[in-house]
Amino acid sequence: MSEPDLRQQIKEMLVKNLMLQTTADQITDDLPLFGADGLGLDSIDALELVVSMEKTFGVGVPNSEVAGVALRSVNTMHDYILEKKGQTSPQS
Repeated sequence: MSEPDLRQQIKEMLVKNLMLQTTADQITDDLPLFGADGLGLDSIDALELVVSMEKTFGVGVPNSEVAGVALRSVNTMHDYILEKKGQTSPQS
């Protein structure tokens, strides 16, 4: 899977699973997911996002410290997923 495809999948997962009132195309790669300056997600959304990531990509988030770093934006989610996938299955 190429990197742009993974980013697009992340955006589509966000819109679908969090029932956002926006489209995947309106979410930029570096847009903050939480806070007033971004998508405005809250702690309930964070829990749903963690569950969705595990179901969609097979990647879990072990604790809130990791979540605080990994779930900042589409870019950070992308990097986290690739990092975890790289640890569990060798890249060829």
